[in-house]
Amino acid sequence: MNPTEKAAQRISKFAPLAEVCAKVDDLAPVEARAVALEAALGRVLAADVPAPAALPPQAIALRDGWAVRADMILDAGPYAPVLLAEKPRWVEVGENIPTGTDAVLPPDAVVLKGDGAEALASIAPGDGILPAAADAAKGFPLRASGERLRLVDLALLRAAGIESVKIRAPKIGLVCAKKASRRDDFLTPALARLIEASGGSAQLQPASSLEESLTDKSADAVFVIGGSGCGRSDKSVLALARVGRVEFHGVALRPGETAVYGIAAKPVLILPGRFDAALAIFFTLGRRLIARLAGAREDEPAARAPLLRKIASQAGFAEFVAVRRENEGLVPLSSGPSTLATLARADGWVLVPPESEGYPAGSVVEMRLFP
Repeated sequence: MNPTEKAAQRISKFAPLAEVCAKVDDLAPVEARAVALEAALGRVLAADVPAPAALPPQAIALRDGWAVRADMILDAGPYAPVLLAEKPRWVEVGENIPTGTDAVLPPDAVVLKGDGAEALASIAPGDGILPAAADAAKGFPLRASGERLRLVDLALLRAAGIESVKIRAPKIGLVCAKKASRRDDFLTPALARLIEASGGSAQLQPASSLEESLTDKSADAVFVIGGSGCGRSDKSVLALARVGRVEFHGVALRPGETAVYGIAAKPVLILPGRFDAALAIFFTLGRRLIARLAGAREDEPAARAPLLRKIASQAGFAEFVAVRRENEGLVPLSSGPSTLATLARADGWVLVPPESEGYPAGSVVEMRLFP
């Protein structure tokens, strides 16, 4: 056996996906930091965001109209108008309700006559009004720690007068193990965007020294693209073994069997260099790792729908299956490796557990959407 063969990477066994997930779940969240609200979209909150005051601080109008006291016009009607003691005040949506009034009559329910006015309809107390603190009481958690901030959250928090929040956004070092021209390397920019969309902060690192990238203490975790297989040029696992510890080399997931998880200065996930396998590992392990470091307590949203065709799977291996939504159901597009054309048509993916040999047509399964 020549020296090259002695140093070759070999997979001795495939670790169950659940076992690797359990190891990832042991990771502790990174430190929290305060950021401006505008910079927090998609990030995971590190602390509850309480309402700073009662919202609204006092009753406001829910419609344009006339502010009145309901008990003063109990018997008012179009054929029995009630003369108001004083001319009512006109209010518009969002304006504070005048003291001494408790309802807002529609515009055509009052007739002005000189300096006076008549009500042509009765009204119940509170009609047309949003009471004080109806949106939120002071201290009410508008969003909770561990939740991800959505676009709608930014708007409602801004409406509450909140300008900054505490978040956790783990820094993920991203390095491509194999030299490729910028034009040919499509995986690195794709994964960088997926990391950002998952609540992390991608930090692109040069591939000049893989060992240096793996031991970069400025990153909270390192994702390596490629070099996880048994080819002559695959050296990522050996590099990790030199500077840290390989926890798993080989994961019982199709596609993605050659993936690696370990520890150097920080957690390390080595993704296969093939596009479909890299996606499968990122969505099953990469996003999970980012979520744990971010302190997220929400599961990825999933939609349940019936399969329109069966999925056949190899028992003992979990399987990442690309699916497409059609006619209120899901059509599986792949079994094992997925082509680029297949992934281009897919709306999301289904994970078949290793104890299953697949699902028959009509089975209701959970689909997670591609971002």
